[in-house]
Order: sequence, then C-alpha cells, then structure tokens
Amino acid sequence: MTPFILGIASTTLNNEEISLFTDLQPAGYILFSRNLESPVQARELTDHLRSLHPDPPLIAIDQEGGHVTRTAAFAPAPPSAAEFAAFESPERPAAIANAAAHTADLLRLMGINWNFAPVLDLDHHPEANNSLSSRCWGRDPQRVIDHAGQWNRWLRKRGLKSCAKHFPACGRATSDPHFDLPRSEATIEDFLKEDVLPYTALMPELDSIMLAHVLFPRVDPELPSSLSPTLIQGFLRGQLGFDHHLVLTDDLDMGAIADRFPDNTDVTAALEAGNDLALICHRIGRVRDAAARVAQLSPDLLAESEKRLHRFRKGLTSPLTWKDEAWEKTCSALADIRAQVPTLTDLKGESPVTTY
Repeated sequence: MTPFILGIASTTLNNEEISLFTDLQPAGYILFSRNLESPVQARELTDHLRSLHPDPPLIAIDQEGGHVTRTAAFAPAPPSAAEFAAFESPERPAAIANAAAHTADLLRLMGINWNFAPVLDLDHHPEANNSLSSRCWGRDPQRVIDHAGQWNRWLRKRGLKSCAKHFPACGRATSDPHFDLPRSEATIEDFLKEDVLPYTALMPELDSIMLAHVLFPRVDPELPSSLSPTLIQGFLRGQLGFDHHLVLTDDLDMGAIADRFPDNTDVTAALEAGNDLALICHRIGRVRDAAARVAQLSPDLLAESEKRLHRFRKGLTSPLTWKDEAWEKTCSALADIRAQVPTLTDLKGESPVTTY
C-alpha cells in the first residue's frame, strides 16, 4: 500500500487511473465537486474504487457545510461553522448534532467513509482572505470545543471517520495557502495558550489530524508546519501525545507547497516529518515518481505509520445500503436545518477551497 490520498480527474475512472490505482494501491482517495454529478453516480464511482482494492480504501471528502460542501449541486448544504456559531438559540446544539448526523448518512449512502472536518482553527483574522472565511467556529477556544466537538461527535456516532484541521493554527494565516505560503510569528507558547486547546480537549474523540501549510519561523525557520519534524514529531506527537492518531498533510498541490517543492521532495519530506499520509489532489501525473521516491525510504520510518493506518482502517464502516427513500429523507432533513439557521453572506474573498 502506498501512503497517499489521491484525487481523481472526473466522474468516472479513466484507464490510466485504473492502472495507476491498481498498481500502487494508494491508501485512499479524496472526492471533489468535479467528481460528483449525482448521488447514484457518486456511489457507482466509490464502488468502482473499492473494487480495485483487496481491502476497503479510505474515501474522503471535504464536507464542512456552507461554501465547502462538495455535494451542493444535488443535495442541500448544511450551515457553515460560522453560521452555526452566530445562531444564538437554545436549538443550536441540536441543530449542529442533526446536521452532522445527516451529513454522515448522506456521505455513507454515497460510499464515503471519511470527512475532512471539523475545522478547529481559531478565527484570529476574520477579515483576511486566508481561505477560512465562514469555516471557523469562532475565536474563543471553548466555543470551538463545544460546537466543533458536537459536529465531530455526531459524524462519528453515525459511522463516519472525522479529521480535525488545520494543525497547529492555520487561523493565524493572513493569506491563502492555496496561492502562497502564509507566515506567522506565533510560538509554541502561543499555540499552547489557545490554538491547540480544541485539539487537546477533543483528543479522545478525534480520528485524525490534518496539518496546515503555514510557516512559523519562530518554531521552524525552514519548513512549513505540514513538513516540519519539529511541529509534527516534536510538538504534535511528542509533547501533546498524539502518537496514535492518523496524521496527514493538507493538499501538497496547493501553491504554498507546490511552488517550493517542484520535484516530489515534498512527499518524502512529509513522511519523514511524521505524517502518515500525503495528500495529492490534483497533479496525479507525478504520483508514480513520488511513489518511487517513497519506496526508497527506510521501512523503519514507515512502520509506525503503517500501524496507525491499520488501526484507523479497522474502524471503517461499510457504505449504507442505497435506497432512494433514505437519500430523500436525509436531504429533506438537511434542508430543514438549513432553513432553521440564518444565512451569512459576508464571504471574504475568493478561494479555491469553495470551488473545488
């Protein structure tokens, strides 16, 4: 098995992809809006992906709600994190729980088993065009713990794996990592004071952690957090104790990384830093070369990652049995929640994360 999560070009697999995936046996895949035109087509696609593997692959998606809803073309989008946070009502905890539960049902009907949510970033710069507009649960760590924890809990109760992101503090970025590498002068002490509190408070309930593409020069002057042994092995795993959690990069094809590592050294650097999986979402043509480079790494380096991946995979659930009535009922429930929570329209700037 190759420690990659890979993107797919379209709504069906082409012959080149079938050959690549069969040969390399990636740990899993991530689906975007470009891969999804209807629920039935989505289920056929995930069924095809599963047929290429002796054991069920990880099939992931970014389904946060609001503008980051990959199924928006054919299913109601639940409210965003910011919309839930602004919904000052006694009904808010139940609305968050129900949205997460029905989101899990929706995704499992399509054959998806892993949601890259919730966002645990604190909203340090709400006016910045840093890709996080409307995606954060707030600035106060306790409110993030309460609301994101509820979302995470109900995803998992309904049989979907979750992923907390973007460690340690993408919310401190003032620019969009899809275009360039953000930089923040925050220190480990700053993280401990507030940014990592949601991670540590929710540690027993988190399935996986995604790293941010942000440079923190006062922690590691050379490498962004997603490729930094100091932040992954030293801080996340060593100091905070996340040594059993599955850890992965954000998309290595984002401008923050792709413009600085054009020769696939980003993939090996990610694994050497302590990531268990490398996320390659768009430039699939580079995957065979990246896999050849990974094959040259020491088996001892990857042994612990393989154990963590095995534990993670043991907890996967099977897709829900497809029923038209179940799909319609789930969509109706999500539409009711969307109608219940007021819509916010102050999205700050354009980011590819809302259009993928």
